[in-house]
Amino acid sequence: MSEHFEVEWLGSVRYGEALERQLAAVEARRGGGPDRLLLLEHPPVITLGRSARPENLRSQPAALRARGVELFEVARGGDVTWHGPGQLVGYLVADLAARGTPDVGAWLRRIEASLSGALGALGVETRAIPGMTGVFLRADGPDGPRKLASIGVGLRGWISWHGFALNVTCDLSGFDDIVPCGLAGVRMTSVAEALGAAPTAALFERARLAVAAAFREGFA
Repeated sequence: MSEHFEVEWLGSVRYGEALERQLAAVEARRGGGPDRLLLLEHPPVITLGRSARPENLRSQPAALRARGVELFEVARGGDVTWHGPGQLVGYLVADLAARGTPDVGAWLRRIEASLSGALGALGVETRAIPGMTGVFLRADGPDGPRKLASIGVGLRGWISWHGFALNVTCDLSGFDDIVPCGLAGVRMTSVAEALGAAPTAALFERARLAVAAAFREGFA
């Protein structure tokens, strides 16, 4: 295990730049650097994971580009997801072998647990759903499960990268362009919506600090 675990807040970062930052962090970890969590926001972007199915992208790439939405195919698990302002994205770069946990399923459950702990600190009750990766509200809505956070990781050797996306104050209409994570019948929600609160910068900051604290406790 590395001697310490770092959490960095990067602000708003375009997706391509964030990929470069992650790869640099992976190589730094391979060279003996720390495990780290990169927290940030993205301008609007849709990413297609290794399991993405074409039918889960509801809008044509040209139409997305015309609206300023970027599109990337990426080397993470999972299907398709959307990122945008008001969504807290976390890229977790860690050496699973050095931690003695070279088990991707267990790693995903650990990320879910830390996100659930952070959301509990904000007053949001959550649950995991067997067979579905991510974090969901404890109570279903009239239209089925409501999802707060998506998770998808990749591995380079046994060093993990990519991570999670937690909807905090984002405009949920961004998800209209996709079938989120390929899960028909699941509706995306946000921390603001779950709390019945205004989607303010102050709420986003509370969520960011809660997530940073939960991951420091769970991964340091």
